[in-house]
Amino acid sequence: MITVEDIVGMTDLTEAEVAALAEHEHLPDLDAAALGDYLMHIHHGPQKVQQMICEDIRAALHADNVEHARELYAVLHHFLADHPEAVRGSE
Repeated sequence: MITVEDIVGMTDLTEAEVAALAEHEHLPDLDAAALGDYLMHIHHGPQKVQQMICEDIRAALHADNVEHARELYAVLHHFLADHPEAVRGSE
């Protein structure tokens, strides 16, 4: 049987990055993995993933959930290290 972890492993994203997309889009992890894989393969898609994570960081800070904002910041930091094309303004 194929698990969600198997499917996430077939994407260019980590489990934490997929979880961040799932949170942002209010999707199950499986659907978020499919969305993330799609976004990582379209023009400006990686920037969209970066934007989604940043929006969730802002939402966590507005909700005074600093710990969650820190977790998401770590996800963002790792994502940008792995995917420099996601940095805004890069072509």
